[in-house]
Amino acid sequence: MFTIEKPTILFYQNLGLLFYAIAAADKVIQKEEFDTLKETIKTQWNSFEQTKDNYNELVTYQMEIVFEWFDYEKRDAQECFNSFSEYVLKHPKTFTLKKRALIIKTATAIANSFSGKNKSELIMLGKLVLLFNKLKN
Repeated sequence: MFTIEKPTILFYQNLGLLFYAIAAADKVIQKEEFDTLKETIKTQWNSFEQTKDNYNELVTYQMEIVFEWFDYEKRDAQECFNSFSEYVLKHPKTFTLKKRALIIKTATAIANSFSGKNKSELIMLGKLVLLFNKLKN
């Protein structure tokens, strides 16, 4: 049986943190934002990553689990983004160009899912692009 290394799970947990930060940037999580994340996991991420955890679940679902838990806990969006940024800067090689493109695509879809992007979400998306620009290809 194939078991997954913890860094892969941490990668997807940190993406859940980022996507929560994008949705919570305006201090309100809309059902449409969470639904967009779930749909994007099914249609984009699950075909991108087929690795399973020790419970035989695709590791991509860690994004959904973290997002939902942080919504329940009502965590601060900026703190979540800062934690994600720290993770990115500690693990830059994990963020390939292909992964970065899918991350930005997912974050943008979440921001667009309820009445388009608002100012807070646009700022957070801009910070994400700037963060990724700090990484070497």
